[in-house]
Amino acid sequence: MEATLEFGNTGNTNVSGAGMAARSKHRLQLTGSSTKIKELQAEIDRVARSDAKVLITGESGVGKEIVSRSIHYGSPRASMPFAPVNCAGLPETLLESELFGHVKGSFTGAYRDKPGKFESAHNGTVFLDEIGEMTLRMQGLLLRFLETGEIQRVGADGGARHYNVRVIGATHRNLRDMIAQGTFREDLYYRLNVIQIQVPPLRERREDIPELTTHFLEKFVAANHSPITAVAPEVMQALVAYSWPGNVRELENLVERMVVRVHHHTIEVDDLPSEVRALGNLPHGPRRERRRTVADDLYKRITEHHESFWSAVYPLYMNREITREDVRNLVRHGLRDSRGSYKIVARLFNMEARDYKRFLTFLRKHDCQVPFQQFR
Repeated sequence: MEATLEFGNTGNTNVSGAGMAARSKHRLQLTGSSTKIKELQAEIDRVARSDAKVLITGESGVGKEIVSRSIHYGSPRASMPFAPVNCAGLPETLLESELFGHVKGSFTGAYRDKPGKFESAHNGTVFLDEIGEMTLRMQGLLLRFLETGEIQRVGADGGARHYNVRVIGATHRNLRDMIAQGTFREDLYYRLNVIQIQVPPLRERREDIPELTTHFLEKFVAANHSPITAVAPEVMQALVAYSWPGNVRELENLVERMVVRVHHHTIEVDDLPSEVRALGNLPHGPRRERRRTVADDLYKRITEHHESFWSAVYPLYMNREITREDVRNLVRHGLRDSRGSYKIVARLFNMEARDYKRFLTFLRKHDCQVPFQQFR
């Protein structure tokens, strides 16, 4: 779940978990004072007043689920359930049961009747995270529900019932490209994409990094009874300059890691991970910012700082902090420098010889393999 874009509020109410209950009368606010965040908050406020379907787009780790929660809890449906579903985390059969429910005996393990999210969130909101990972069959079932509001539990014989649910979808993928490739239904895209909200990556709102860092620091210092009281100016400078391929989630995880590991009062540059020390102090400006990509930073970590693909890239991808396209672009860098040889790419990525087949299997399984012929 992408609950990483942090919120503050105008009162003292804790807005995480149960504290986000609809009965709270405090207005949720995005943390940050950048123009992009102010524009995003204004858009959320406008969308929350309507009942339109919403498609939230943006890189992994930017906080798409938190944006969806803000829409729900600012809407007339706030007193009703908010039901998140990770479409990438369930195989098709289980996802169908999760959304539409099932009847006892409909499949192995169905020991009792179970309502689905659409049923249990009647008059509320269902958030479909990573909707681009749905199979075409599931897309068809979702489209029918969006058109009719009717569901039929898996294994049920007739008797479809109508439910009133607001659907909010989210994806880090380019759905228009998927439509062109035949992997996403165009009719579903237009049915869902009534209003689209783009959540900006952290590198496009660097002025918010000090505020976010302070927020996370206060949160984890209190939780861990840490002695930390300050961050050295050079540390903050490095954090602001770093490209943050994992976005706000990566920043939050980094701050928590430093709080747990650092046992002195001030966080110093030496306490930062090597990638932030090495890349965070690079000069950057408008032109450089447009050219630099997540894959560039990862490639530099691998080739210049001698980190392995398995330690520098694999965990970020499996934790959904970088996207499939980021991995593809990284592989393109390797194929370019190896003149199209995957075996040389494996060596460039600091893998042992026995990891070559594992590397290719990973790329095929996650659709990250890039044709090598164009680089020869």
